[in-house]
Amino acid sequence: MKIAIAQINTTVGDLVGNTNKVVDCIKKAKKKKVDLVVFPELTITGYPPKDLLLKAKFINDNKKKLAKIIEETKNIAVVVGFVDKEKNKLYNAATFIKNKKLVGIQHKTHLPNYDVFDERRYFTSAKECKIFELGGHKIGISICEDIWVDNGPVDSQAADGANIIINVSASPFYINKTRIRRELISRRAKSNKVTIIYNNLVGGQDDLVFDGRSYVFNNKGKLIIEGKHFEEDFLIFDSERRYDRVKVNDDCLKEIFLALVLGIKDYVKKNKFKQVVVGLSGGIDSALVTVLAVHALGKDNVFGVSMPSIISSKGSLDDSKRLAQNLGINYKVIPIIGIINSYSETLLDEFKNTQPNIAEENIQARVRGNILMALSNKFNYLVLTTGNKSEFAVGYCTLYGDMVGGFAPISDVLKTLIYKLADYINNNYPNTIIPKSIILKEPSAELRVGQKDSDSLPRYEILDQVLKKYIEEGKNKKEIAHLGIDGSIIEEIVYKVDHNEFKRQQAALGIKITQKAFGSGRRMPITNLYRD
Repeated sequence: MKIAIAQINTTVGDLVGNTNKVVDCIKKAKKKKVDLVVFPELTITGYPPKDLLLKAKFINDNKKKLAKIIEETKNIAVVVGFVDKEKNKLYNAATFIKNKKLVGIQHKTHLPNYDVFDERRYFTSAKECKIFELGGHKIGISICEDIWVDNGPVDSQAADGANIIINVSASPFYINKTRIRRELISRRAKSNKVTIIYNNLVGGQDDLVFDGRSYVFNNKGKLIIEGKHFEEDFLIFDSERRYDRVKVNDDCLKEIFLALVLGIKDYVKKNKFKQVVVGLSGGIDSALVTVLAVHALGKDNVFGVSMPSIISSKGSLDDSKRLAQNLGINYKVIPIIGIINSYSETLLDEFKNTQPNIAEENIQARVRGNILMALSNKFNYLVLTTGNKSEFAVGYCTLYGDMVGGFAPISDVLKTLIYKLADYINNNYPNTIIPKSIILKEPSAELRVGQKDSDSLPRYEILDQVLKKYIEEGKNKKEIAHLGIDGSIIEEIVYKVDHNEFKRQQAALGIKITQKAFGSGRRMPITNLYRD
């Protein structure tokens, strides 16, 4: 029996586009004489549909598209994800279709309700795990989380005689998840002595990136087929053929780079933008965002703007220009000295008898934000903001200033990882070189003369260690102290993280690449007096 894995990039709410992709893949499968073609979780609606599921018409329309797909299944079998409704209850479902007939429906049993997942808000759990037959094989269908649970549907279906398990999935990417996922599926296949066909969604959806990398594991737990990562793929497994074991080749930095590129590409295109604008400061953060944007959208769709004040160094201007030249992007210098002077004159009486401080510094950042938004409004550019996770964590960023933007690509990337990505790009993509002077310079917001990030923050090597433990691993101050870092530094960092929740909840959406990103997966109250 030949089984095709259609690893496709769906868009939430695009019922027509998603259905057309399914139909195209069914036609392709027929040409290749495939017996069964499998699609990812919630194929028709896209994943995650969130509160679209509360719209009755959306549910009905999704079922109409399923009917259209069924009509395309002459002489072939199909497993496709959709939203089922029975007695006013919704189910995350996969349907088994054969030769224009709906043979049966498998509902999802285990509904994730942690991190970015909120499925219990909408769906009801399955009441049973079914077995389907095709070509002399007994097939069990499970949906994403179902394969992650010990003694769950996969084990039950195997015990009931299934020799092939199909798992349709929408499993978002985060660093090192590829290894975790692969080890899990291998273990399930080996312990149950079944072949597992794992189809994972690919594409960017708001803050999530789905990496694809679908798998086939044989009944000995050996990986025999692996799909492409971060792009669509069409794989065929032949049960009569012998396969060699696939050699695993994980490259963490490459995966992060591809995830960020895909996240930008799909967010821009799926939201009907064509071009983006980035404020170029001469620093490494804006350089990285610009390079990622060029890889995602092409150099002609990226516009870089330098906005020097009297504080800006010649080196920063030169570095911005050199980066723009290396990338071949549209580039403009818009000085803001006159605007800053106008602000100073306007506030002269209000600020009389006070010393210059962060108020004057932040005016520069907010003027730059205003200019970027003006360009966005005039030319329909999407503003990519350039703040990183280290800055957002401790509030080292300006509301309505450098935080201005429609999308924040590196907001889940710690500063130390920014440098590693810059080196990775320079070593692997010679046409998009980040100047060495940008990488080597002392980090600075350049909002006052001689300013350095280290004036306000611990060294990033220390800061990021604490942030990783506190935010991503959920450790408390006492547990973090085992790193050997001074307790007062830990205390300061944790205080700043807790104190700046109000800023983060006003920040642009970013791309999740870690197990715990700011945003939908970390729902902390703003008004919060608890301190661990």
